[in-house]
Amino acid sequence: WLLWQLTRGKVHATDATNASRTALFNIHSQMWDDTLLERFNIPAVILPEVRDSVSDFGQTISEHFGRSIPIFGIAGDQHAALIGQACFEPGMAKSTYGTGCFLMLNTGQQALRSENRLLTTVAYRLNGKPCYAIEGSIFVAGAAMQWLRDGLRLISHARESAEHAATVGVNNPVYLVPAFTGLGAPHWDPNARGAILGLTRDTGIAEIVTAGLQSVCYQTKDLVRAIRNDGARLESLRVDGGMAVNDWVMQFLANILNVPVDRPRVTETTALGAAYLAGLQTGVFENLEEITGMWECERQFRPDMKPALRESLYAGWLDAVERVCNN
Repeated sequence: WLLWQLTRGKVHATDATNASRTALFNIHSQMWDDTLLERFNIPAVILPEVRDSVSDFGQTISEHFGRSIPIFGIAGDQHAALIGQACFEPGMAKSTYGTGCFLMLNTGQQALRSENRLLTTVAYRLNGKPCYAIEGSIFVAGAAMQWLRDGLRLISHARESAEHAATVGVNNPVYLVPAFTGLGAPHWDPNARGAILGLTRDTGIAEIVTAGLQSVCYQTKDLVRAIRNDGARLESLRVDGGMAVNDWVMQFLANILNVPVDRPRVTETTALGAAYLAGLQTGVFENLEEITGMWECERQFRPDMKPALRESLYAGWLDAVERVCNN
């Protein structure tokens, strides 16, 4: 739709990553699927041409930006973040922490079929060859902190959360399950509802705020465990998005996952990935290897938590989730 508007109807096309999100595209044959089109009663003639993520998508009309600008790259939101994080080798993974959280792991030419309720998707498509990924989606990440700030008014700014967490520490007996709109992967329980568990007379604002931060990491652990159960390897994680700037959260994330967490110098990786695609088409970048060389780590967070504590904390989280699940 955006491309159609930008070109004033001259180009009716999309790329393989966006096509894969429609539930109409066969990610294996890389074609619109006749069976799915029939099931949803959608005529194939109305669908756009599916192109590589790097392609000549035409020119914008001059009225939009004062002059005509070529469009040379298209990718879905999380796919562009994966590209911006230079996760081009199988096993490389990124996790984007915004309102929700989206973890995507590159599986290369293998479209890994998940047995643990994750999504198999097209990571990107170059020169007619798709690269696949496996993905898990968390509905509430940064939105939990927004709720604590705007709904409960326990904090006035998100930066205060790190100060509370520093006073409480990692061994927090309170768990916040932010199932405000149900639970996403790997639970997929639309009827689950949020809860705060483990409250005592000693519980205060700091413990509840810290539990909100920890919930993001515990949910990421759910995804990583599902990925590993599907047979994929995850040995490190690249992070981006608004919550990635919180050092306390990133250190706890490394501890609970027991893998290094790498934060890049540029955390707005979705926009960066889109720029990389356009750069490949124009020759600014010769290949993916050149883009890989441009990725810079601003800080690495390495796990330093004892295994017994890690297992105890996560067991408490699993118990809390089980209490709110309906499925």
